[in-house]
Amino acid sequence: MGKAGNRERRLRLGGIIKRKRVEANLTMRQFARLANTSHTHLWQVETGRVSVGLDMLCEIADALGTEVRDLIDF
Repeated sequence: MGKAGNRERRLRLGGIIKRKRVEANLTMRQFARLANTSHTHLWQVETGRVSVGLDMLCEIADALGTEVRDLIDF
């Protein structure tokens, strides 16, 4: 799939994370505190600018009260 495919996956993942955050009525700063990271990093995740490791993906899922599998649609 290559670099373009990876970017598309990051964008899809970020979109799902953002939708779930908004549905949970969390600001970016609140979400960052719950996920044990910075709001800047989460913004980069939500916009597909950075890759997410498994540990961070687990932190994000926990902060959103969901499972990792619910964040991935590819």
